Amino acid sequence: MFLRVDRLLTELPPPGDPDPNGAAAVQELMGGRFGEMSTLMNYTFQSFNFRGRQSARPFYDLVANIAAEEFGHIELVAATINTMLTGATDVPVAEGGPTRSGPLGRLADARNTYHSIAGGLGALPADSMGRPWDGTNVFSSGDLVEDLTHNFFLETGARNNKLKVYEMVDHPAARALTGYLLVRGGVHQVAYARALELLTGADLMKLFPSPRIPTDKIPESKRHLDRGEHTKLYRFSPGDFHELAAVFRGPHPETGEELQVIDEAPEGFPAHDLPPEPEVFAPGYTPEEITEIATRLRKDAGLPEIPSGEVASTSNGGAKKRPASRSRKAAAKP
Repeated sequence: MFLRVDRLLTELPPPGDPDPNGAAAVQELMGGRFGEMSTLMNYTFQSFNFRGRQSARPFYDLVANIAAEEFGHIELVAATINTMLTGATDVPVAEGGPTRSGPLGRLADARNTYHSIAGGLGALPADSMGRPWDGTNVFSSGDLVEDLTHNFFLETGARNNKLKVYEMVDHPAARALTGYLLVRGGVHQVAYARALELLTGADLMKLFPSPRIPTDKIPESKRHLDRGEHTKLYRFSPGDFHELAAVFRGPHPETGEELQVIDEAPEGFPAHDLPPEPEVFAPGYTPEEITEIATRLRKDAGLPEIPSGEVASTSNGGAKKRPASRSRKAAAKP
């Protein structure tokens, strides 16, 4: 059973200048071999298939709990990609560049045209080359030591890829995302190293930092380090997974600070309410009609006039989108 909270694990900047090609690179952190879909599904299936969970409860709790956090990482990567794609249909054609007719003509040369053709300017379960993620990326052998060893190196590869995307894409949302995930991926890497040490005596802690990423020199990572996020493993359940504290303890291999389990999930941050993109039918051909229907349904159900839920305020107007063009509104009429 999963409990979902409508907040993001870290704060993202509001949409500003779109970067479709940068969003294509960030897709690797979603559906790549070392992406967040892979970490989520590896740990999820290992927890589903865990045998003898009561007798080995601390290790089960560790894997199952980290799987829950990875679900939030997928949400965060998707939010970043969507932010980077917001407004992409409004980008003017470069002077002297190729001219194409139609509202999506400027996206014909985007690195991943699936974002506009199949995704409504949204994230896809695919890698940076457009290849769909699939279950062959899941490793769940049933052997606890083998699975934990795999997980350690999966996190190693994931952090390596995050650094490369950080250095490849300078969009503020991409930088905020990778800065955060570099720190949290390091926590999971430490957790699996600690589990293997306690289970087998093999000290993978001596491999740190692995890979050699100077996160303290990355501004978007340092702010999380300053809050001690590199030492904290949050417990993503109101009443379960307490025994992970038997594994996640001792000194951090890089800083010497004491590892700590936080007995609650992070408070999180509200997501930005990204504007409609009528050119790609998101959320529809005439989004204002969907708004009218939702308003009427809310009223008929006796709900408050103002929608419930919380979204982040947008100071730069990036979440505002012009309505569908006059010609498209006219075309929608019978």
